[in-house]
Amino acid sequence: MRFIILCLCTLFLTAQMSFAAPQHGIALHGDVKYSSNFSHLGYTNPNAPKGGKIRMGTLGTYDSLNPFIVKGSSAAGVSGLVYETLMEQTNDEAFSVYGLIAETINVSQKNDSVTFNLRAAAKWQDGKPITADDVKWSFDTLMTEGAPFYKAYYGDVKNVTTNGMRSVTFHFKNNMNKELPLVIGQMPILPKHFFNNTTNKFAETSLTPPLGSGPYKISNVQAGRSITYSRDPNWWGKNLPINKGRYNFDTVEFIYFKDTNVMLEAFFAGAYDVQEESVAKLWATAYDAPAIMDVRIIKEDIKNARPTGLQGWFFNLRRPVFKDPVVREAISYAFDFEWSNKQFAYNSYARTKSFFENSELAARGLPVGRELKILNEYRDRLNSAVFTNILEPPKTDGTGNSRDNLKTAATMLDNAGYKIGKDGVRVHNKTGQRLEFQIVDSNPAFERWTLPFLRNLKRMGITATYRSIDPAQFQNRIQNFDFDMTSGVIAQSNSPGNEQRDYWSSENADIMGGRNYMGLKDPVVDTLVNRIINSKDRDELVATTRALDRVLWSHKMIVPHWYVGVWRIARWHYIARPENLSDIAPAIIDTWWYQDTSKGKIK
Repeated sequence: MRFIILCLCTLFLTAQMSFAAPQHGIALHGDVKYSSNFSHLGYTNPNAPKGGKIRMGTLGTYDSLNPFIVKGSSAAGVSGLVYETLMEQTNDEAFSVYGLIAETINVSQKNDSVTFNLRAAAKWQDGKPITADDVKWSFDTLMTEGAPFYKAYYGDVKNVTTNGMRSVTFHFKNNMNKELPLVIGQMPILPKHFFNNTTNKFAETSLTPPLGSGPYKISNVQAGRSITYSRDPNWWGKNLPINKGRYNFDTVEFIYFKDTNVMLEAFFAGAYDVQEESVAKLWATAYDAPAIMDVRIIKEDIKNARPTGLQGWFFNLRRPVFKDPVVREAISYAFDFEWSNKQFAYNSYARTKSFFENSELAARGLPVGRELKILNEYRDRLNSAVFTNILEPPKTDGTGNSRDNLKTAATMLDNAGYKIGKDGVRVHNKTGQRLEFQIVDSNPAFERWTLPFLRNLKRMGITATYRSIDPAQFQNRIQNFDFDMTSGVIAQSNSPGNEQRDYWSSENADIMGGRNYMGLKDPVVDTLVNRIINSKDRDELVATTRALDRVLWSHKMIVPHWYVGVWRIARWHYIARPENLSDIAPAIIDTWWYQDTSKGKIK
C-alpha cells in the first residue's frame, strides 16, 4: 500500500511539473498587470455609452475582404472588427496576452507545447460554437494558403492536436521560443464550416462578407469606395472584462480617398469624423478651417511612448546597382534631412537613428556590456564599423548647402571605381554598372521630400527618377519586389520576436509577398533574430535587439527618414475619447465613443 501511494504521489508530482496550471493571461517576461478578476483595461472607459457612428477616412482602394492572403487589397477593419484571436494583447504592457476566445492558457513546464481551453460561450456570428477543430484548421490553412508572414511567425510549431471540442494543443519543434505561446494566442481564428465549402474559397479574393466571431459584421460594401460595419447585438464576447468599454460605436465606416488634399478637405466638411495626421506641414498650416477655429473640430498633439520602428527609403539589394555597400552609403549623403525638416515640416521631426527608434531597444553610443559580449561572438563576420561607429546618418547644417556631404560621397564613389561618364552618370570602370535607378511610391506627399534628394544625387553623378503610382499597383510591385528603391516603414513593438524573421531572415528574402523588402541575406542576422526569439529574460532581449540593430545598420540598406513622438489627431466634437490613452496605440475605433452633443460641444 505504501508503495502504491508513493507511486501515485510520484505520478501526481510529475504531472504537476509537466503541465502548469491554467492561466487567464501570460506575459513574455515577468508578471501580467491584470489579475484574474480584473474588471476592465486601464485605458478604457468602462462607462462609455454605446451607440452612434464613427466614419474614418483612408487612402487607396480595396478589392477583397480577405486580409490573410497575398492576393488583392483587403478592406480596412476586417481583421480587427470581424475576426477574433485566442488571446488579446494589451496596450499598456510590454507584451502580455489575456484570454479572449480561449478562457485559459497552459504552457508546458518545458515550453515545448501550449494548450488553449476555449470558452463555452464563444460562438460564430451564425450561432455555431467555436471549436478546437476551427483553431487547428485556422493554423493549417494560414500556414499553407495564407500570406508568407504566417510561415515565418509560426515556423517553430511542429503540429496541432485537438483534445475534445474545446481544447487544442500546439506542439513546438523546440523549447527555446519563449514568445511562441503568446504569438500563437494572437492568431486569427477562422470558421472552418464557412470556408470549407464550394462557394467560399479561402485562398481567393472575395467581396462576400465573411463570417467571423467579432463585435462587428460587414453591413455595406461599396468596392473601392467605402465599407461599413455594424455592431452585432448578439456578440458573444460583449460582457467579458477584456472588452468592457470597448467597441462602443453602433456603426463603423471607412471612406476611401485617392488624394490626401481632397481627403483633408472632406474631413473639414464633415465627411468623416477623425483624422490622424501624418504630414507635419499640413498639421502646421492647413488646419485653419472654420470648424477648427470654432472648436467643432478638436485638434490635439497627444504624446506617446510608442516604438516608431523605422521609416526610410529602402534599397532593393536584389538590384545590381545596389550590390556595392559603398554605393548605398554614398547615396545616403544626398538626403539633407535638416534642411528638408525645416522647409517641409517646421522642424517638427527628429531623425531616425535606429531600426527600433523611440524605444529602449534602440542601440545608442558604442556597444558595451552584454550587448558588446553578444557582438564579440561574431566579430570575425561583422563589419568593424559595428564596434567603432555609433548609429548616426549623415548630417548637414540645415542651410540647404550640403556641399561637404556631396563631396564626401563623391570621393567614396571615386575610390570605389565609379567614374563620371560623358553623359554625367557614374559608371564602374570594370563592371560597367551605371548608377541610375527609380524610386516608386504611392503617397504624393513624399514627392516634395524626394525631389531635393534627387537633385543632390544628380550633383553626385547619380541619375534617379521618381514615380508615384496608384496604391493597388504599388502594393503589387512591392509584393513582387519589383522596385529599385521605395519609401516604407518597418513597424516595431516593445517586444520584438517572431516577426523579425519575416523582416530579415535569409529564407524570406525571395518569398514573394514577404516583408524582407530589402532582400537581406546575412547568417549573423539570422542567428541574432533566433536569439531574440529565444531570449530568456527582458535584459537579454534588449541587449540582443540592440546588437541586431547595429548589424542591420551596418548593411547600409536604408536611407533613414524621421519620426515624431506624438499622435496628431483631430476629431469632430461629438467623438469622445478616454482620459487616459495607452502609450502604444490611440485605439480610436476600439475605445472611443460617440456622445450626444445636443446640449453643447464635448471638451
